[in-house]
Amino acid sequence: MKALDELTFDNRFARLGDAFSTHVLPEPLDEPRLVVASDAAMALLDLDPTVADTPVFAELFGGHKLWAEAEPRAMVYSGHQFGGYSPQLGDGRGLLLGEVYNQAGEHWDLHLKGAGMTPYSRMGDGRAVLRSSIREFLASEALHALGIPSSRALCVIGSSTPVWREKQERGAMVLRLAPSHIRFGHFEYFYYTKKPEQQAELAEHVLSLHYPECKEQPEPYLAMFREIVERNAELIAKWQAYGFCHGVMNTDNMSILGITFDFGPFAFLDDFDAHFICNHSDHEGRYSFSNQVPIGQWNLSALAQALTPFISVEALKEALGLYLPFYQAHYLDLMRRRLGLTTAEDDDQKLVERLLKLMQNSGVDYTLFFRRLGDESAALAVTRLRDNFVDMAGFDAWAEQYKERVARDGNCSEEQRRERMHAVNPLYILRNYLAQNAITAAESGDYSEVRRLHEVLSKPFEEQAGMEQYAQRPPDWGKHLEISCSS
Repeated sequence: MKALDELTFDNRFARLGDAFSTHVLPEPLDEPRLVVASDAAMALLDLDPTVADTPVFAELFGGHKLWAEAEPRAMVYSGHQFGGYSPQLGDGRGLLLGEVYNQAGEHWDLHLKGAGMTPYSRMGDGRAVLRSSIREFLASEALHALGIPSSRALCVIGSSTPVWREKQERGAMVLRLAPSHIRFGHFEYFYYTKKPEQQAELAEHVLSLHYPECKEQPEPYLAMFREIVERNAELIAKWQAYGFCHGVMNTDNMSILGITFDFGPFAFLDDFDAHFICNHSDHEGRYSFSNQVPIGQWNLSALAQALTPFISVEALKEALGLYLPFYQAHYLDLMRRRLGLTTAEDDDQKLVERLLKLMQNSGVDYTLFFRRLGDESAALAVTRLRDNFVDMAGFDAWAEQYKERVARDGNCSEEQRRERMHAVNPLYILRNYLAQNAITAAESGDYSEVRRLHEVLSKPFEEQAGMEQYAQRPPDWGKHLEISCSS
């Protein structure tokens, strides 16, 4: 394991030059202190987890110190925000400190969010507040633990720095990790500003570093785009299967690697509601839960437009046509596994759709339903779950179909079935009210709840002794929290 001063930097994106980013130094936070750190994320950098408790750790990730090899850069990009094109966005409150490679040869961006003003801050102050930093930290690590591709979060550093939002709050920084922070909006920026040389350089950078296997194909850029299409289809299939709502699927928030990125007003479903809008600022419901699938395709179409200098329009259309089949295949595979099924039948899609419609009309807790479905035999489980449904006759009809389907699926012991279902159906998810409880405590200087919640969510499928309160349905107040882009 390494100490902090032993990290090895290789700043590949910075070497692209000033057309792609601007050199900016972090603005230090006052009285930086560790709020929470992820041992699993630190392991990606081969860091000894004990270094998180040292003063230099808070100083580095609170903006007071830099490695000599770091090259902090604010990236420039554009994007479609709520359907409208914004010609210049960029890192308005984040900095790419540099790229570190570990002993396995993996490269990880060190991206410090809340690091102060940059040339792309527009009217903002470049700061992040404690509540939003905690939410991003918890979401990043929780999604990873669920098996959903995501950027990672190394730590949150709190401070006494005052920051004004709707009220005065305290500034914080979150250090996030990803193999790349390049977004769809990077390609849009160079396409719409008519800078073909830089766009070609960016495309070659992404192809060579992140999709090298595509270079062996007859049309490397087309092969790369197809891979991006499938990765995003699989990502959104996992969001839908596990009830995750991103909230702000602008093209500048979409990763070129197909990972969950740029957390704002996200939420996991409590009661199942296909039309749920987690972003209080999304007045039209553009990014509602059910819209995430078509919006994913819309965003890929926007990326495709920016790639027309390298790929023919017909080939791009053909690749985009793969999105929905890819999505449907990944989604149905996940839902079969959540139902405890190991084989495929033609009517499985209808079985899932009927269940979701029943859940929608009865306000059934999405996560706990699937968990309890695997607690015992199918016959006993549906009998116990029946009382959760308003339309009991409708549920009874579905339950009969489900029991017959389970019987046809093959022989296995009840214990094997239980283990298989519990391995894909979490007991613990990041509910908004749990995050709010941790934030409220942290804002008063008590970080124990943030750390406890992080530990629970790092093992979402394992029943943890003494943690029953994290596996409960939310109280009424917890279902109606308003989360906006400023959160």
